[in-house]
Amino acid sequence: HVQLVESGGGSVQAGDSLTLSCTHAEYTFGHCAMGWYRQVPGKERELVASIKPDGTTTYTDSVKGRFIISHDNAERTMYLQMNDLKTEDTAVYTCAAGRRMLTCVWNYWGQGTQVTVS
Repeated sequence: HVQLVESGGGSVQAGDSLTLSCTHAEYTFGHCAMGWYRQVPGKERELVASIKPDGTTTYTDSVKGRFIISHDNAERTMYLQMNDLKTEDTAVYTCAAGRRMLTCVWNYWGQGTQVTVS
């Protein structure tokens, strides 16, 4: 049973930094990407950033230059370093991991962690 366990959310002020962690003891980060989604009430879930096992990363435009996604293989943990946070970054952040099927699909999800920027 794959579990993704997040930590690091909280309430901060605009301009502050925060780092989210997603630990995955049972999931092997070897083929499909892992990523961070966020969602605010009334809006669609948005893929914020993703990272592939080869280190390739993607970011949604609104966080480019401010957020950094990374992965520590030894710790089996994915991180999202969020710098210069803005009020519009307020959301529930959820880590996700892909499952290899015909292609990779987002199949595993964390419980979500609230980030509030005021």
